[in-house]
Amino acid sequence: MEVNSFEGFTSRRNKAIVHALCKRLHLDPENLFSESAGTCDIPHLISNIFQSSENDTSFSKNQDEVMKWATFANNVPDKKDAYHAALKDLNEDLVQKSVLLGGLKPSVADIIVFSALHDFVSHISNKEAQNYPHVIRWMDYIQNNEDFGGVFDMIVVNKAPFEHFCSIDTLDANQTAKKMSQTTKSVEKSEGNMNLKKDLPEKKAPVDDKASIDSNKVIKAAVVKAATESTKKNTEEKKKPSEKEYSEKDIECSITILNVQVGLIRKAWKHPSADSLLVEEIDLGDNNQRQVVSGLAKYYSPDDLINRRVVLITNVKPGKLREVMSSGLVLCASNQENTAVEPLIPPEGAKIGERVSFSGFDGRPEDVLNPKKKQLEKITPHLYTDEKGVATYKGIPFMTSSGPCTSSITNATIK
Repeated sequence: MEVNSFEGFTSRRNKAIVHALCKRLHLDPENLFSESAGTCDIPHLISNIFQSSENDTSFSKNQDEVMKWATFANNVPDKKDAYHAALKDLNEDLVQKSVLLGGLKPSVADIIVFSALHDFVSHISNKEAQNYPHVIRWMDYIQNNEDFGGVFDMIVVNKAPFEHFCSIDTLDANQTAKKMSQTTKSVEKSEGNMNLKKDLPEKKAPVDDKASIDSNKVIKAAVVKAATESTKKNTEEKKKPSEKEYSEKDIECSITILNVQVGLIRKAWKHPSADSLLVEEIDLGDNNQRQVVSGLAKYYSPDDLINRRVVLITNVKPGKLREVMSSGLVLCASNQENTAVEPLIPPEGAKIGERVSFSGFDGRPEDVLNPKKKQLEKITPHLYTDEKGVATYKGIPFMTSSGPCTSSITNATIK
C-alpha cells in the first residue's frame, strides 16, 4: 500500500484513532477532531482526548506505557517497506503477550495501535500476513473483543484447521490395548474349555440304552451348571471392585501424576520428514534441555517459537515421531472449531523449569507415564481455558510462582 500524500495519510490515521477512543470513552468525536487535529502528532492528540474524559482512569494508571505505544503509532511510516519493518517489531513484542499492556483485557494502547495499523493490515496479502502471526492473532483478538461501532471493517483472518497431535503415550496405548485384547480372548477361550472338562463327571461305558440316556442328561446338566456358575462369578467380580482398585483408578485420573513445567524454547526447526511438525529444543533450567516434536508447523514458523515460554508435560514416555526423538508434550489451547491454536503462556516472572501446581491437588508425579493405562486420555478432557483465558484443570488454574498460565483463546480445549 503506497500513500501518495503523507498529510492525507496522517489525517486518516488520526481520525480513525479519535473515533475509536471516543467510542471507548463515550465522547463525541466531532467535538475533538478538527483540521489541525488531523496533522498533529498522536501523543499530543491522545493527551487532549483524555483531558476530555472525566471517568477513565486507565490512562493515568498506565500513562507512560500508553504514551509509548502512542509514539509507536505516531512513528508508523507511510512507505510500504518501512511499514513492514514496524510490523516485524510489533510481532516480536507480542510473542508472549495477548494484549499490549499484559493480561487479557484490551487497553487504550491496544485501541490506539490497532486503529493506526488497521488500514494497512487489512490490505496485505495472505502470504505477507504469514510473516506476522502474532500481529494477526492480536488484531483478530482486538476486533472481536472491542466495540468500534462499525468504524472499521472486519479483517478476514485465514486460519488453518487444527490436526490433533497425539502423544507417544496415546499411540503406544492404542497398540498395546489391541494386542492385550487379542491375547485375553485366546486365554479366556482356553480356560473356558479346560474348566468345562474339569467339571464334567467321569463318563462310564453304558450298560444299556436307558443308562446311556441318563448319562447324557447328567453330562448336559453339568455343562449348564458350570457355564452358569462361571458367568455368575465374573459378574460379581465386575460389580464388586476392591478398595485398592478404586484407589488406583482415582490416582491414575489425577493431574498430580503429570509433571507440568515451564520451559523456554531455545531452538526450533522444521521436521525433516513431516510438513505438519516442528522440532523444538526446550530449556528446563539447570542445564536440562529437552527435544520435543509438536504439530505446530501450520500455525507458527520456527522463528516465531524461539525464545518463547511454553508449558509442557515432561514425563510422557520418550519415543520417535517420524524417526525424530521427542521427550515431552507442549500444551496448546484450541478453539471449538479447531481453527486457532496457541501454546499456553506462562506469566512474566515464572521461573524456567518450575513445576505448575493445582490448588488442592498435591502429590508426586510419576517418573514416566504408563501408556498402557491411557493416563493422558483420562486427564486431557478436564483441561480447558475459562472465559478469561486462564488455563485450568477441572476449573483449577495452572498456577506458577508468578500467577496463572493463560491463553488469548478463551473457553478453549487444552491438549
